[in-house]
Amino acid sequence: MKPSHFSRRQFLGIAGGAAASCVAPVVAAQVTNSPVTARKPVLHVGDFKKIYDPSIGEKEKWYINDHTFIRAEDGQWHLFGITHREPAAPLDEKIFAHATAPNLMGPWTRQDPILPANKSAGETHVWAPYVLRNDGSYWMYYCGGGVSDKGGEDHAKYRIHLATSTDLFHWERSSANPMVVDGYDARDPMVLKVDDQWVLYYTATSTPHGGNHTVESVTSQDLTHWSNKKEVFRHPEVGTYGGPTESPFVVSRNGKHYLFVCTNAGYNQSAVYESDSPFHWDMANEVGKFPAHAAEIIQTPEGKWYASRAGWGQGGVYLAELNWET
Repeated sequence: MKPSHFSRRQFLGIAGGAAASCVAPVVAAQVTNSPVTARKPVLHVGDFKKIYDPSIGEKEKWYINDHTFIRAEDGQWHLFGITHREPAAPLDEKIFAHATAPNLMGPWTRQDPILPANKSAGETHVWAPYVLRNDGSYWMYYCGGGVSDKGGEDHAKYRIHLATSTDLFHWERSSANPMVVDGYDARDPMVLKVDDQWVLYYTATSTPHGGNHTVESVTSQDLTHWSNKKEVFRHPEVGTYGGPTESPFVVSRNGKHYLFVCTNAGYNQSAVYESDSPFHWDMANEVGKFPAHAAEIIQTPEGKWYASRAGWGQGGVYLAELNWET
């Protein structure tokens, strides 16, 4: 396999980022060669603490990369994520890790993995799950890779799939799959309810065969049929694999909308952009950075906010308190 296949998560930069178990506060955005003055940070991320190590009980080291948290109706927390033995092997990530805990900070218990990649369903691997609860069921969106007409990998036709569950342990793929087909390596879905519609955000490029790294959106009324594709964020960097728009996560708060993305400018770095619209963000409106890879933003029923991080060579999953500035 060519080394470029691993640059989806800056494979060569892992060694430098693996030791970062604590982080500094969010820093003000610095916009190079721009007349726009750096914005004041809008949030503060504290020290990261390891909450789960997938290698415990194993003879070999394992990692968790892009991941998601969901609190079940019975109050139990569930964690799902990309997993594989170390070292990084993104195109061989064929199952999702699953762990449960009575509290977000743990203790976490390893469960059987879920959703092994199904080639007959058009899946070459499984990446970046995101789970939400709606109408008594759990909905998981994830990247299933892409298959060419000749049976090989087709990075310009990556598929975002849906599976549903009533208990978070047993999952059934949707007969309506794929939800989205796009490139380059269209992946990392995240879903948010905006007014009376659902919005699915994902990372891609300005053309399916490569170009500017972007975040795209599609909308739905039923969580199954998606349309109205829009480019909601464009970075000036051009490429195919990897890039500075991975793991998009959107938080709507106090009339503003915040886009979190993994920049890959250093393995552990996420940037935050602010907007008045959930369908458009500009580079000039960056309002902070914090050291995290594949960050998810979690709010507990008690109203506390957390940011997570994980990744290749990181030793597990970490959480840090997130506090919004007033």
